[in-house]
Amino acid sequence: MMDETFLTTEQVLGYLRVNLRTVYRLIKAGKIPAVRVGRQWRFRKRDIDAWLDSQRPRGGSIAADVAPAAGDRTQDRRASRARVLVVDDEASIRDTLAEYLRISDYAIDVDTAADGRSAIERLRTTPYDLLITDLKMPGMDGLTLVREAKRYRADLPFIVITGYSTEATAIDAANLGNLAGYLTKPIKPRQAERLVTKALHLEE
Repeated sequence: MMDETFLTTEQVLGYLRVNLRTVYRLIKAGKIPAVRVGRQWRFRKRDIDAWLDSQRPRGGSIAADVAPAAGDRTQDRRASRARVLVVDDEASIRDTLAEYLRISDYAIDVDTAADGRSAIERLRTTPYDLLITDLKMPGMDGLTLVREAKRYRADLPFIVITGYSTEATAIDAANLGNLAGYLTKPIKPRQAERLVTKALHLEE
């Protein structure tokens, strides 16, 4: 019986041990057929196996121009995953949003922080690809956090979480540069995933 097992994008990353950009390159080159399901890709395992088999005559493994060296695979896979920092003083919102992103079909690692100061400590040591922050928090508010975050990465994209939206706050946020959008409470999973994948350029 023909194998019709389907893999998600994240499963393919682990199966092939390549980064997300390489997978998109292979799709565009027609090397591994992919099927669109909503906003995600699905891959037939038999297509992936066939592509792997086609590489073996050139050395018994994935071609050198696609796969990292064995010693670098773990580092490459980590580097290929987008890193997102979610900051909100409300644990329920913070943890729920983080879980939405972790269980999505995209290669996203999520860290959380309960306040601006904790977030700054993380930003000092970790190169994040996206910052998601609540607008109103005790101590350091969201826009102040974004200003501080840009000291570590000037082009860091960010998404603002807010229970309200006014023209003034929208202008203030936009003036900081690289605003990827707003998430309004209560946060909707589809809206969050759409904004995050767009900000991280995961939909190619």
